Amino acid sequence: MNTHDEEKLDEGLDETFPASDPPANTVETGIRTGEPSDSEPEVSDNRSLSRFELLVDGHTAFLAYERTADVLTLVHTEVPRALRGRHLGETLVESALKSGREAGLRISVVCPFARSYLRRHPPTPPPG
Repeated sequence: MNTHDEEKLDEGLDETFPASDPPANTVETGIRTGEPSDSEPEVSDNRSLSRFELLVDGHTAFLAYERTADVLTLVHTEVPRALRGRHLGETLVESALKSGREAGLRISVVCPFARSYLRRHPPTPPPG
């Protein structure tokens, strides 16, 4: 697949993949009331299901992965509708990248949401 085809594919996926976070406080997401939470939800690595997870308000957001001895492949991110608009998909991707780098793994990204996140937040090269 050439770059042009990949760009067309990405354009079509931007609006459809499950982890896309619509803006908060809109008709789609509703307006949240009450005090904002000071604590960042904690991402856990559920190795038995091969996914990074966030449990928030009784719902689970996750990023499924495949792991080999030297590669962490980010496969699919899913955020339940009730949790969208909170940037939980981004939190999952950031945690997966951090975990993979700390383990010295090469990161392979298949997930359209994670690919889009990396385009918006390119990794900084290690100091050299």
